[in-house]
Amino acid sequence: MARHGKTIGLLGGSFNPAHGAHRRISLHALAALGLDEVWWLVSPGNVLKPAEGMASLPARYASARRAARTSPIRVTAIEAELGTRYTVDTLKGIVRRYPRNRFIWLMGSDNLAQFHRWRDWRGIARLMPIAVIARPGYDAGAMASPAMVWLRRWRRRHGQDHRFANGSLARDGIGARRSIPALFQLRFDPDPLSATAIRAADPDWHRRIPAGSLRDMLTKHPVRQTLRKGRS
Repeated sequence: MARHGKTIGLLGGSFNPAHGAHRRISLHALAALGLDEVWWLVSPGNVLKPAEGMASLPARYASARRAARTSPIRVTAIEAELGTRYTVDTLKGIVRRYPRNRFIWLMGSDNLAQFHRWRDWRGIARLMPIAVIARPGYDAGAMASPAMVWLRRWRRRHGQDHRFANGSLARDGIGARRSIPALFQLRFDPDPLSATAIRAADPDWHRRIPAGSLRDMLTKHPVRQTLRKGRS
C-alpha cells in the first residue's frame, strides 16, 4: 500500500436491492473526485426506512456484489461486524480500522434532505468531506434542509472539484482537519431508477438471488443475517 493509502468514497444504504443507478453514481463520483475506490456499506437496517419489505442482509449484499462486478467498487457489510448502531459510529470505526486511507462520504440529495435527523450529523461532516449527488425530485428539499443551511458555508465551487482530484486535498489527505468540513455537489444526468420501483415491480426479487456462503469483499468474513436494527 502507498504511504498515504487510498482515497475512498463511502456510499451507505440498504441496497434493497442494489441496481444500476447505485453503480452509475458511484463511478461518476469516482471520476469526478479522483477516488481510487468506492466502498458500498450495506446496512443491517435503517430506522428511517420501513422494516416491511426489507430483504435479508445476505440477499442485499449479494445483489450489491452483482451490481458492482467488474468495477472499482468493494461491497462490505462491515457495519454488522463493527456492531455499530449509527452511521457516525460506523464511520469512526472505519477510520480507526483503516487509518492509512482517506475517506469521503457519498450521499444522494434524498439523504441530504433528512440528514439533520441523523445522529451527530455534524460529527460526520467534521470526520470526513461529504459529496452530494443529485437525485430526481429531491434537490429542492435538500437545498432547503437544515443540514444544507449549516453545510453551505463549506461548499466547494465546481472548479475546486478538480483540485480535490488532482491537487492538494487528495494528496495531502482529504481526512486532514484543515480540509473538513467540506461539501462537494456532483451534478450529472441523474438516473431515475430506484430500489422502490424495483420492489414494486418485483417484490420477490430477493428469492432469486443466490445468497449462500458469501464472504465480505473488505473483511473477508462470512456475511450472515443479523437481527440488529441499524440507525442513521
